[in-house]
Formats: sequence, structure tokens, C-alpha cells
Amino acid sequence: MSVTKEEILAKLKSVKGPDLEGNIVDLGLVSEIFIADAKVYFSLTVPAARAQELEPLREAAERATKTVPGVQGAMVALTASKEPGSAPPPPRPAAKPAAHSHAPAKPAQPQGKPKTDVPGIATIIAVASGKGGVGKSTTAVNLALGLQATGLKVGVLDADIYGPSMPRLLGISGRPEQLEGRMLKPMENYGLKVMSMGFLVAEDTAMIWRGPMVISALNQMLREVAWGELDVLVVDMPPGTGDAQLTMAQNVPLAGAVIVSTPQDLALIDARKGLNMFNKVNVPVLGIVENMSYFICPDCGGRHDIFGHGGARDEADRIGVPFLGEVPLAMPIRETSDAGMPVVATAPDGPHAKVYLEIAAKVRARLEELSGAGARTMPEIVFE
Repeated sequence: MSVTKEEILAKLKSVKGPDLEGNIVDLGLVSEIFIADAKVYFSLTVPAARAQELEPLREAAERATKTVPGVQGAMVALTASKEPGSAPPPPRPAAKPAAHSHAPAKPAQPQGKPKTDVPGIATIIAVASGKGGVGKSTTAVNLALGLQATGLKVGVLDADIYGPSMPRLLGISGRPEQLEGRMLKPMENYGLKVMSMGFLVAEDTAMIWRGPMVISALNQMLREVAWGELDVLVVDMPPGTGDAQLTMAQNVPLAGAVIVSTPQDLALIDARKGLNMFNKVNVPVLGIVENMSYFICPDCGGRHDIFGHGGARDEADRIGVPFLGEVPLAMPIRETSDAGMPVVATAPDGPHAKVYLEIAAKVRARLEELSGAGARTMPEIVFE
């Protein structure tokens, strides 16, 4: 059954606007609607200051869309209406890179309490985002596979205790084998060694854990796993700037962080929070990835900037960090991710894998650029 834009708009008229006045269609909040393979994509334009407050409005629009006969899925994003005369905050000065090295290594850190290395792991990087729903985990998996394609031995740690994604994204089921003592054998697929809370609890289990329990679980998954010899461990962070991120920054010698954002203004506002957090704990930002950068219609082949375009590139230029690349909103990426068959592993010669492979090459080059002599130390956390 084919779905039309008119049917979607008719259903969206049942969704009340902000403050329960009118409906989101008549108020002009709905962007152009795109439909491909029974999946519906659009955004809602709202005031930036009310973004968090209006998240239920986005969820209501998504639920309403999914009730239209023939719709198999929906992706709705909030985007900001800029106030006249508004401007982003002034740029932060770019950090000077350390001396070049021929292999990824951790950059020198300010003097302070030494961090504790993880035996066998040469380099640890974080993949982070300021908010959920921007495709961070999909990016982390394909980045890890891209780094592996450059000849590195790579592992993935799923640090999202509350919403682990790696078992599904990598098509891995079962539980890790317990080795001698408390050590666990990591799971493995596509040549990647993987550890996730999703291997230890049922998929539908609600993780009602407070901060100390999360920190303990992260330390165990990092240090009580027999990773073996790895060149790079990619850590898929939970969204935001909370306990997990601070724990990793305080206790682990992170070589750097990759920030994932979508192009729209609201996502970039949250991405800046992640950037600022890593700056405060002296973890270099390896670069920014703009995910869902554009949409190629599978029917007409036309390109559409559903969520805007170029915002992450502009943000990278503004703050002086590398822009790593644009990943399109593409059905093959979504389908392979849902099926546990990441596009870099299953279609390495395709156009979408090429994007991730180029990002991975830039990340490796950035690691080499930042590598240099000096003790790896634990930065002090400063709260303002």
C-alpha cells in the first residue's frame, strides 16, 4: 500500500501545536515530507529555547505518523527557528597538535594524577554526541570497521549502560564466556572484539541504576575483559555529558573523541556541550561527523536536506577542529544496521561504506598528528 504526503498531513492535523493551540500543520511547523520505502521523514521547526520542553510534541508527531496505514516507520526531528540577530558563541582557540608520529598514540596530557592504562590496548577513543537519536552508535560501529580496514586490530566497548546497541548492530547474540578469575572473553563478529551490557542482561530489561553502579559496570567491562592486543578500542558513549563520559575521561587515557551530530541547529547546540565537556577534561576532539547530512530519494535520485545541511562543518570551522565528513540519511545504512550487518563490513566497495572509510582514515591521521611524548595523566575536572 503506497502512502501519500496528503495522508500524512491529514493525520498530523490531529497533533496539537505548542500550548495546545491549533495543530502543527496549520501552524506551519511541519517541513517538507519525504517518503521512501514506506518510511516517512520530516522535521518540526520550534523555538530553540523551547526545544527540550517540546520533545513530547516530536514524539506525538512520530506516533501519529506511524498510525497511517502503510507506514512502516517514521523519523521526525526538531529543528530550531533562529531568532533575528542571533549568533553562535565565539570560537574557542584550536589546540596545537603535538609532534607527528607514525602510529596512533595518546597525546601528552597536563601534569596531574596518572591515568591507568588498560593492558594490551594501545589507543582508546570515544564516539560521543550531545543528544540521542543522531546515529552515534551506527557511526561508532562503522568507524571501528573502517579503522580495522586500515590494518589495525580494533575492539568496541558499548558504554551505553541504559541503551546498549552493539549486540543488534553487530548481529551478536549469547553471553560472554567467563575465563579464569573474573575475566570475561569478549564477543566477536566481523573481526571486532566487543563488550556490551546487552550481552549480560535481556534486551527488554530496564537498567534502573544510579551513577556509582554505572561507573562500576563501565570499569568492569573495560578492565575485566580479556581484550588481548588491540591497536584501538572504540568506546560508544551514551548520549549527553554525564557520569559515563566523566568516568571515562577521569580513569582512562583517552586519545581523543569523535563528536557526532545531525545538521540542525538544536542538535548542534547539544553537540557543543559534548565538545566543551571534552575540552574541560583535556581530551582532544578528533573531529566532528555530520550524520543524516542529506537524503537521496531512492525513487527520483534527488538530494534533499531534510534536517538542514552543513551545520556541523560550520561548527567545526568555527571552533577549529577537523570536519571528518558527511554521512547521508540512506536506507542501506539503516537497513544493514537493523539487520546486524554494518555497511562497511557487508558492502565495503559501496558508496556508503566509502564515506565511513574516509572518516576512519581521517581519524587515524588525526591520532597520528596528536601523538607525542609525555606522561599520560588524569586531568582535573573543573566545574563552573
